[in-house]
Amino acid sequence: MVAHTTIGSVSESDLLARIIPLFGESPSAGAGVLVPPGDDAAVITARESVVVTTDSMVRGRDWRDDWSTGHDVGIKVVAQNVADVAAMGAVPTGLLVSLAADPDTELDWVLDLTRGIAVAAEDAGCPVVGGDLSSAPSGVVIVALTAFGDLQGRQPVLRSGARPGDVVAVAGSLGWSGAGLALYEGGALDPISRSESPRHLSPVNKAASLLMWFHRSPRPPWESGPVAADAGATSMIDLSDGLVRDGGRVATASGVELALDETLLREHFLAGPVELAVGPETGWRQVLSGGEEHSLLATFPADRVPDDPRAPWTVIGRVVDAGPKGPRLTVGGAVPSVTGWDHFAG
Repeated sequence: MVAHTTIGSVSESDLLARIIPLFGESPSAGAGVLVPPGDDAAVITARESVVVTTDSMVRGRDWRDDWSTGHDVGIKVVAQNVADVAAMGAVPTGLLVSLAADPDTELDWVLDLTRGIAVAAEDAGCPVVGGDLSSAPSGVVIVALTAFGDLQGRQPVLRSGARPGDVVAVAGSLGWSGAGLALYEGGALDPISRSESPRHLSPVNKAASLLMWFHRSPRPPWESGPVAADAGATSMIDLSDGLVRDGGRVATASGVELALDETLLREHFLAGPVELAVGPETGWRQVLSGGEEHSLLATFPADRVPDDPRAPWTVIGRVVDAGPKGPRLTVGGAVPSVTGWDHFAG
C-alpha cells in the first residue's frame, strides 16, 4: 500500500517552502514585480489604472475529483480570473492565490494544483505574487484567486457601451465546456484515458475527448481582450455563465437589443466537435447557455472588428435599438428558451 502524505502532516512553513518555488520557476515571475512573495504584501508595477477581480472554486461544486486533477483545477481557476481581466481590455500583471483545505488533503494534490496554476500563469504572462493558506472543515477544499491587470493607458471596456449599429462578435469557442460537462454528467469517460491507441480514436471520440479536456482546463483567448480594446470595442464581457445570460447582461447594461444570427452561430460554433460529440439538440443548447467557456463577447463599430490572426473575432450578430419589450438578447429574432448558469439556482 502506498503511503500518502497529507497537508495536515506538514507545517504551514514547510508547505509554503514547497509551493513558492513552483511559482518561481516561471520565467515571467519577476516581470513587473518589485517585491516578490515573502513580505506582508507583494509590490507590482502599475500605470494609472489597475483592474482587480476575484473568483473561487469549491470542491464538489466547481469540480469533482473523479473528473479533474489538481493540475486541472489550477488551470481553470487562473482561466476564469484572467478572462475577466481581459474582458476589461487589460493585460494581467499579478495573481494572489488562497487555499482553504481539509488537513487530510493530500500534499501531492496541492502541489499538482500549484503546478497547474503556475503553468496557466506562465501562459498568461502573469506572475503569482502571494496568497494565503488556511485549514477547512472535513472534506472542504476552496481555491480562491485574485487577479490584477494593467490597462496600459487604455480606457476600460464596460458592458454598458454597446450602441445600435455595432456588430456583436466572439473570440474563442462556444459550447465546448458545457458539452464536456454534459458528457461527464451523462456518465462518459474521457476516451483517451481508456484507449490503448489514442491516435486511432474515432472522430466522435476525438471530439468528446477534446470537449471533456476543455471543460477540465479551459484556455481563454485573453490576448483578444486588449486587441479588442485597441480596435475600439464599445462593450465586452467574459462568457462565464453562457452566451445568452452574459450577452443579456450587455444588452441590459447598454439599453439595447443584441440580435444574434442563428445561422452564423450554428455554422461557426455548433458545427464541429460540439455537434459531433453530443448531437445537434444538446450541442445547440450548450452553444447558447453552456457556462465556464471564458470566451469573450464584444461589440464593435461595424468597420472596427479586429483582423488579427493571433486574436481572432467572429461576428455573430448586431446591436439594434431596444423595442417595446426593452433591452434583451435574441437569436434568430426570438428570445431563447435557455438561460445559462446561475450559482444559486436550485
